[in-house]
Amino acid sequence: MRYTKRAVVAAACAFALIPAGAAVAGDGPAPAPSKSSKAAKSTAPSEAGNPASAKARVAGVCADAYQVGKTAYIDRAGAHVASVKQFYSKSCNENYGYLWVWDSFRKTSKDYDVSVGVYSYSQEDYFGTRVWTDHNGQEFWSGGADTVKDCTAAVGSLRRAGDPLAGQAASQKMC
Repeated sequence: MRYTKRAVVAAACAFALIPAGAAVAGDGPAPAPSKSSKAAKSTAPSEAGNPASAKARVAGVCADAYQVGKTAYIDRAGAHVASVKQFYSKSCNENYGYLWVWDSFRKTSKDYDVSVGVYSYSQEDYFGTRVWTDHNGQEFWSGGADTVKDCTAAVGSLRRAGDPLAGQAASQKMC
């Protein structure tokens, strides 16, 4: 039993030391569907981002969209209040921005302004940007951005009513 525990710990440490490859928007295979994906997919919104949610459908997010790059966080008073992610759809050949407002912020903020979109480093412009004012929602999707051949990042902002400036974040740059 003692040697089994050591073997498991050693294997876990070995995997942690293997460097991950660089992720590129639109490159590589989509995440493999799980066995449970054959069942009806959930339409519930989530912090991870669910392209099957009602708000994602309204924004025109394609069902096969998945996150690319690392998540960024909007901070306020030293605490995370929102997360910003970039999604990619192979079937629609589009990128999307996603912003999720954390419960801790929503409980203390009545209304706030939100924006989310995709920034193209190649074109030095924003695409698919959507803006909400005096809102109290949690899940926000940009429109589709025809920027798959560009270096891009999802960008988001969150400004509580009464604050002079918005908090902002940009997800990992993907090329």
